[in-house]
Amino acid sequence: MKKHRTGKSTSSVWAGEEEYIMSNVTQVPVVHSVSFGYKDIDEWQQVALGLKKGHIYSRNTNPTVAVFEEKIRCLEGAEAATSAATGMGIISSVLFGLLAPGQRVVSVKDTYGGTNKIFTEFLPRFNVEVCLCPTTDHEAIEDEIRKGCDLLYLETPTNPTIKIIDLERLSRAGKKAGAVVVVDNTFATPINQQPLALGADLVLHSATKFLGGHADALAGVVCGRRDLIDKVYHYREINGATLDPMSAYLILRGMKTLALRIERQNQNALEIARYLQTHPQVKTVYYPGLETHEGHEIARKQMSGYGAMLSFMLKEETLAAVGKVIGGFRYAHAAANLGAVETIVGPPATTSHVECSEEERAAMGIPESLIRYSTGIEDAEDLKEDLQRALARLG
Repeated sequence: MKKHRTGKSTSSVWAGEEEYIMSNVTQVPVVHSVSFGYKDIDEWQQVALGLKKGHIYSRNTNPTVAVFEEKIRCLEGAEAATSAATGMGIISSVLFGLLAPGQRVVSVKDTYGGTNKIFTEFLPRFNVEVCLCPTTDHEAIEDEIRKGCDLLYLETPTNPTIKIIDLERLSRAGKKAGAVVVVDNTFATPINQQPLALGADLVLHSATKFLGGHADALAGVVCGRRDLIDKVYHYREINGATLDPMSAYLILRGMKTLALRIERQNQNALEIARYLQTHPQVKTVYYPGLETHEGHEIARKQMSGYGAMLSFMLKEETLAAVGKVIGGFRYAHAAANLGAVETIVGPPATTSHVECSEEERAAMGIPESLIRYSTGIEDAEDLKEDLQRALARLG
């Protein structure tokens, strides 16, 4: 009999919760205890050395956090998982935990702004070479991988220009070069995309975004090969970017509706993208679910849904015009976040790439007149009416 694979909605609700922290509870408790006591020193030592299950100190591991890690491990189909206090905390832990002086990273120009800063400002200080390639030029990326690559870092769809990268193709090239392949899956979520099944070694998330879904908790998480996760965990435990158990609980609670939320957001985003394509004030719409998107065929191959994230350029290509539009929304927060149940809007200058100068954003191909739109779970007709009202402010 073929082994049954649990569905994503069921995993979102139940994964990691089969073994409860306290007997007879139906919801995961928030364990705030800093330390965990043992009267038997031999048992204590076994737990401390990882020879027996348990916890000794919450900077290292915590019962509530462990359930969150197990849930995302199951959703991504990974061997192991570990977490950090924020998305950038886990990205930093992956890069600094795995790389050494003299090694070489190949990535793309369109990574999240904080990630780009690590590539351009911090890693070079430690004598780590970083090559940033044109994001959708797969041949150029493969050429750089062949020149030498210890870690291949990919993000798809990208933030904020929603470009698509062929994960299977580039993972194959990375593996051939002996590189560790890392994929930021924040925008897609494990509901829409499974990078490990496409050849990646590690998949990471800013869990602050879609995994939590309610904009009330910060967290980051990475899943993948156990030997690599052990290295990332060791770096994170020593550097101390520990996920707080209350935040872990809030994200756990949000994840129970992850599949439902993503299904609705996928539908809404496609409808919004098609609406914006017809609007006279809009120059370009970036959404992989549109047949006109340059990465549509790749997205159709490697994604089961096109996601909640889209962006669009106004015909009036000024930051002032962006300000007019953003000031006209009723059903959208103008804020530096994404992935929540509410729609969220903003330009890269104040959101994804606020750390970068206008010149740096231009070099990455990010126009100042771009509006990033994180589609919520509201009624699509209300969102379209809201967009119509906001865009009408341009005259």
